[in-house]
Amino acid sequence: MGIKSVFGKVYASILVSKLRKTVEEPIKHQSNILKELIAQGKKTQFGKDHNFDFIQNYEAFKKAVPVRDYEGLRSYIDQVVKGKEDIIWPGRPAYFCKTSGTTSGAKFIPISNESVAHHVDAAKLALLCYVQETGKADFIDGKMIFLQGSPDLTDLHGVPLGRLSGITAHWVPSYLQKNRLPSWNTNMIEDWETKVNKVVDETLNEDMRLISGIPSWVQMYFERLIAKSGKENVAEIFPKFSLFVHGGVNYQPYEAIFKKLIGKTIPAIETYPSSEGFIAFQDTQTQPGLLLNVDAGMFFEFIPVSEFGNENPTRICLEQVELGVNYALILNTNAGLWGYNIGDTVEFVSLNPYRIKVTGRIKHFTSAFGEHVIAAEVESSLQEVMPQFDMEVREFHLAPQIKPEEGLPYHEWFIEFERLPANMDAFRLKLDQTLQSKNPYYKDLITGNVLTALKITVIKKDGFMLMMKDRGKLGGQNKIPRLANNRELAEELLPYAK
Repeated sequence: MGIKSVFGKVYASILVSKLRKTVEEPIKHQSNILKELIAQGKKTQFGKDHNFDFIQNYEAFKKAVPVRDYEGLRSYIDQVVKGKEDIIWPGRPAYFCKTSGTTSGAKFIPISNESVAHHVDAAKLALLCYVQETGKADFIDGKMIFLQGSPDLTDLHGVPLGRLSGITAHWVPSYLQKNRLPSWNTNMIEDWETKVNKVVDETLNEDMRLISGIPSWVQMYFERLIAKSGKENVAEIFPKFSLFVHGGVNYQPYEAIFKKLIGKTIPAIETYPSSEGFIAFQDTQTQPGLLLNVDAGMFFEFIPVSEFGNENPTRICLEQVELGVNYALILNTNAGLWGYNIGDTVEFVSLNPYRIKVTGRIKHFTSAFGEHVIAAEVESSLQEVMPQFDMEVREFHLAPQIKPEEGLPYHEWFIEFERLPANMDAFRLKLDQTLQSKNPYYKDLITGNVLTALKITVIKKDGFMLMMKDRGKLGGQNKIPRLANNRELAEELLPYAK
């Protein structure tokens, strides 16, 4: 055991002990955060426009601050982007995080000095919780790789602008810099395929022990690594590879493929970072869900998805949430986002401590016929059915087919298989039945002859990757939507059908 891992265990013991004390009083911390946010907000144009001087409690806050998405806050954020101070948060942001919006074009999410520190702390705590619980810290002594966007930051009216992973790359602790790969120059490469090939070259002969990234892009790295090395699997290339850190999409559909690529099962840590804040992370290997980051400069609100879009939906704070309800997540942050609809949906799997699972995106659902099928339902259906057919799925997308050339409408699944099921029709019907069991509205539409059973369009190998490349969305933090309520992505996938 090296000196870094020895100190890592001591460090984990101290910081995780503090974390456990924090999660014992989550409502207290959330209440204090709301008070502090309001106190800082009073100094801003947004606070003046929304009468922050008269807000005394959460009920008054809800009346004063409506729920908005980026478009709803754009008039304020645009002023911040142009260089004005004290608009949504005192002073100016430390960074702008550039993200791709589906309806808003490019979005510029402000990150303050206060909020960026919480991004770094949460990522660190996720690793330290694993060390504290398992006693395993050897990965700290070896090399670590974070497949991420370029750390090259540009200037936007005096504020550094970049992708979230590129911004946080500047905050990697100095004691980990020597362990960290790829090199800075390689990380700066914008073209994803060129970058992955260079990463393979740089890491092939290194002692890689921790690998982190969005599963779909890590899969691409693993496949090219194996092809370059001529080895059977990643474990042969990196014998001491012992921890995989992931986020961005549900990992379960990838587990079988990763086990095959790696050659064994590797412990994994799931994280939930977003441009708006580091929302949650996996703090234990023994319990489901991600620990909500209750003391990190964010005040959380929730709206039941069943009411989202209503004129006056139920809007609650953490103290009022219930298990098993699908909520739209609303954030108020120490970077000046107020009543901000982040676009994600979550469900609580534990209330002591507060742990969540991410169930999808508000805009990523299929409800062309009133069924409102969500990502959690399709992903869990696929996960249940796959082992019964000795098959593997690389990637998939679900879209409604409203006007088929003949017969009833249906859900069309675009699936790129790693290994095809021996009986495709049996697999199709079983998948449809499983989805019916999880969504009664979908079942009613099938049994009522409004819809016919789902149909599968097989996508050729690397079809999803090629489609994303054509879209200019290859690599980095770009994710493939699992569901849509239209056929925009479906039409882009059709040229890659077998």
